[in-house]
Amino acid sequence: MRMHTTALVVVGILTMLSYSGNASAQVPAGGTTTPIQHLVVIFDENISFDHYFATYPYALNPEGEPAFTPAANTPGVNGLTPGLLENNQNPAAPFRLDRSQALTCDNDNAYTDEQTAYHGGLIDKVAQTLSGTGTGCTIPNLSMGYYDGNTVTAMWNYAQHFSMSDNFFATEFGVTVEGHLNLISGQTHQTNTASISGKVASGSIIANVNAGFDDCGNAAPVVQMSGKNIGDLLTAAGVTWGWFYGDFIPSAISSANVPTCNTLYNSHYDPFQYYKSTSNPHHLPPTSATMIGQTDQANHQYGLTDLWNAVAAGTLPAVTFIKASTVNTGHPATSTPLAEQGFLVETINALQQTPQWKNMAIIITYDDSDGWYDHVMPPIVNPSNDSAHDTLNGSTCGTPVASAYQDRCGYGPRLPFLVISPYAKQNHVDHALTDQTSVLRFIEDNWGLPQIGDQSFDAIANEILGHFDFTSAPHDQTVILNPTTGQVAGRYDN
Repeated sequence: MRMHTTALVVVGILTMLSYSGNASAQVPAGGTTTPIQHLVVIFDENISFDHYFATYPYALNPEGEPAFTPAANTPGVNGLTPGLLENNQNPAAPFRLDRSQALTCDNDNAYTDEQTAYHGGLIDKVAQTLSGTGTGCTIPNLSMGYYDGNTVTAMWNYAQHFSMSDNFFATEFGVTVEGHLNLISGQTHQTNTASISGKVASGSIIANVNAGFDDCGNAAPVVQMSGKNIGDLLTAAGVTWGWFYGDFIPSAISSANVPTCNTLYNSHYDPFQYYKSTSNPHHLPPTSATMIGQTDQANHQYGLTDLWNAVAAGTLPAVTFIKASTVNTGHPATSTPLAEQGFLVETINALQQTPQWKNMAIIITYDDSDGWYDHVMPPIVNPSNDSAHDTLNGSTCGTPVASAYQDRCGYGPRLPFLVISPYAKQNHVDHALTDQTSVLRFIEDNWGLPQIGDQSFDAIANEILGHFDFTSAPHDQTVILNPTTGQVAGRYDN
């Protein structure tokens, strides 16, 4: 049978295990190694690359929907070819979801099930293994569905004016908590909990579990992460940072610091709450707008209101993570691509009009694939052979070295990744192999930080520098989109 890509590639694990030094570049005191002085990472939910960019840059453009016409020089991507659209090895072929089908049910993206679906590189068991089948799931073979530029119009327009990747992967197969932890630490292994049936195996998280240092959303099972995360490194270096989450602020806090939690709050969406050193268990507010990004009772964990208070006060942190409210993340069943688009556009429009925009980079990417079909087999850079949970090649995901942490099979599915910046290459597609921890590596390298260590994937992560042009003057222009249609509303010289 024809494989979708080349055979599985096993690289990098020895480098990961042997790394012990600081590979970061020398940084001037208080400075950065690149002109990027403010990084904003918008981390959305549960989308594969093909689910949003399968036919980029060509949209169907049915009457009554926002039209998309690509620029004449638009580069192609590794998307769905006519052969994959018409003669797919899955029981069902990929199919276009219309703008009227923005709300769908949820698919299966479990650590083991995704490996089963990828079937040793054939990727021929997605439709029958991962498609949503619960109550209200009325679209057969749902996981094979994709949107085009008539629904995810803003994403396509950002790609037209800035830079995107068609070779960016989840660090591991699996779910939300894994993606979030890998973004901030490159690590899903911890020493607090060796095993929780179906949740934690060999000390590694393989399913969603709740944060162990959080008064909200802390029903069992909970996990307390050991080791370090990027927040620890930034704080130690005196670099301001914060995680801003739309549902973080409680409706009230008692005099004893007991919060009345936001009913939408999900601890899976704040990975720093899994670490004692970076948690804000009581969801306390910052002591002032001028302290946002620094260490006080909020401990770098905030709501989105705090983000805009920091912007107004001129104290936007150097490193800013943004998590939308549950209803705006793009997650199937609880959100839609249209709700996500509205949030993204309003947020990015506003950030482009801040004084910090001139030296800012905004990254849009995702925590996992939700089980949506993607035709590219990821390279396996970190094998695992736990026969109870690893199924990529029957009962294994390759053969790890003896000292490797188990149950971290990766890379996982391909995800969208865009870079929006005055320094981003324009209408560019970057093909370099990268993953979620490439964001972690950029932060480490740009601010001269050490690496996480302890088998963190950051030790083998490739750079994202191919998205930038630092040799010529920045493109001093803002691209303002319509939050409803995603179409360009204006381009302005600053």
